[in-house]
Amino acid sequence: MKRQKGVDRRMKLNRTTQRTIEILELISQKPEGVSLDELCDRLELPKTSAYDIVTTLVEMGMVNVTRGQKQTYTIGLTAYRIGINYTNNLDFIGIIEPELKAFAKNVGKTVFFGVRSDHEVVYICKAEPENPIITTATVGTKNPVYCTSLGKAILAYSDEETRRQVMGRIKFRQKTERTILTTEGLKKELDMVKQKGYALDAREMEEHMECAGAPVFGPDGSVMGAISVSSLYKPTEDYEALGRLVHEKALEVSRLLGFLGKIS
Repeated sequence: MKRQKGVDRRMKLNRTTQRTIEILELISQKPEGVSLDELCDRLELPKTSAYDIVTTLVEMGMVNVTRGQKQTYTIGLTAYRIGINYTNNLDFIGIIEPELKAFAKNVGKTVFFGVRSDHEVVYICKAEPENPIITTATVGTKNPVYCTSLGKAILAYSDEETRRQVMGRIKFRQKTERTILTTEGLKKELDMVKQKGYALDAREMEEHMECAGAPVFGPDGSVMGAISVSSLYKPTEDYEALGRLVHEKALEVSRLLGFLGKIS
């Protein structure tokens, strides 16, 4: 069979659908609301196109509009219900959630479980101790894989082809002065993650936060997500020890999910 020359699979994507999803993702990350101007600036959209899309989303209940001095958009009830239905369909969540809650109580820190979505990580579960810290991340938040412990833990243990494709789509942006900003730098970091069995976000995403994450594996041995612990940065805390602790918990959860192999 002849291959068609110059065919890019991405060209088959419907541009309006793609823009709609990008708008929903951005709005979902801003509980305080997003203005039309901000949507256009952040997503580089023509104002008329953005307005048509959000107006349709409002009519469908996917987005709410708040009219005041400056009109803003927030995520709507229909989108929320879709998210809840998705979460309910993830059978493994019932196994993971109690483990996260117990772990958060044990370490006295906020614990997350996340999965990869293209070149980002999505936070699926969150468990907090009795005295939780304030974090910007919540269930549904998306962050880059290259500057989060969850993302780096998942990417390090993904197969080579997946890792190559994901890294090819990353647009590095500096979050703090410690953020990894090159593909080569990320490759070295992922090699280190595989040596240790856990990843650290050494104040790479947020200046005041340090996180440790480790991969969770499914019955077939493939990485299905990661567990992380978030902590306000303290110079006296041993984050390598925290990373080892997260690694042990992630392996324990992997066993509960049916993983019987060895981590390589």
